[in-house]
Amino acid sequence: MSLIENLKWRHAVKAYDSTKKVSEEDLNKILEASRLAPTSSGLQPFRVILVENQELKEKLVPGALNPEVMRDCSHVLVFAAWDSYSAEKIDKVYDYHTEVRGLPRGRFSSYTDQLKVIYGAQTAEENFAHTARQTYIALGLAMAQAAELKIDSTPAEGFSTEVVDEVLGLKELGLKSVSLLYLGYRDAENDWLSNMKKVRIPMEEFVIIK
Repeated sequence: MSLIENLKWRHAVKAYDSTKKVSEEDLNKILEASRLAPTSSGLQPFRVILVENQELKEKLVPGALNPEVMRDCSHVLVFAAWDSYSAEKIDKVYDYHTEVRGLPRGRFSSYTDQLKVIYGAQTAEENFAHTARQTYIALGLAMAQAAELKIDSTPAEGFSTEVVDEVLGLKELGLKSVSLLYLGYRDAENDWLSNMKKVRIPMEEFVIIK
């Protein structure tokens, strides 16, 4: 199937079959799609936390807006962004870039110095707003890859970031949760959205031509 057909197939599943699990092979493909997502200046200022342990999922349930989806899905991906930029983080990323590309360390220092000035002049809240936006590109690619594999998904912002950050120890990692992606296989009998027609506004209204 084409990407367009895959996107027509998928929807935000409202009920999962708890007996069906996503394979490690397919999970790795979804995670790889997220890892390959483009990010501003190539900094990849976020991480994806894969939650597969059921006991850990249960600890996250109190913070979920849709607790049964959290409980019954196969896996949860947590997209968590850097809480702020720092010179050390920027240097670490670009030192890795030069190492992988076989270039001398500091090859991009004129550019990274500019980044340090730009982000250093911002508040931590402004930094986080920028890093958080980067996660949504990876989230979208993860959903697209899941759809290609005929794995259901549900993106979610409706959750307690305090609960998720606390349970997963994200503060100690310099991260803050931004969004969740539930993965698994739909329980068609209990997923009220499963048999409904996908609705989007018409193309002529969606695209504004100037």
